[in-house]
Amino acid sequence: MIFVVVAVMSCGLLAWACLLRLASVTRRPRDWWLFALAMVHIVATVYILGSDPGKEDFTTWRGDVGLAMLFGGLAAIIAYYLYADIRHFSRSRTVPPSPYAQTTVYSQQTGYSYPPVQAPGPYTPVPPVQQPPVQPQPQARPAAEPQGPGPARIDQVRAELDELSDYLRKHEGDR
Repeated sequence: MIFVVVAVMSCGLLAWACLLRLASVTRRPRDWWLFALAMVHIVATVYILGSDPGKEDFTTWRGDVGLAMLFGGLAAIIAYYLYADIRHFSRSRTVPPSPYAQTTVYSQQTGYSYPPVQAPGPYTPVPPVQQPPVQPQPQARPAAEPQGPGPARIDQVRAELDELSDYLRKHEGDR
């Protein structure tokens, strides 16, 4: 909007700034060509207005033609700038999210390509990862009371452990 105000306030002499902004935003060759054409138009208009012999007024046909070119160019540039700018920014909102969004329809119908790629949709929050429930730690069991005579192998191991304990106690005292 500020570019339109600059163009109008300068009576069309700075209208080329609108097309320069448009060409740099859209990066289309047509807009760059229109910018170059607007520069040529402004130079030609200033030349025609400058060649009018009247000092303060435009008294000849050159002044009339120059002013008509200046205001006609101003109206054309502003109209095209607003049309192209609005169209560019409204199109950028409706563009598919990825280039695959258009090819998946074809690949689903023919079946001659890889499985279709799912195009990302609008942002959907990811649910939090479920942590496995915490297992309660087993509590220490009280020492089991002897329940009577066990198998012979257990008795043999106990006896050997007792002998080993006695042996270690004797040698521990020697140090």
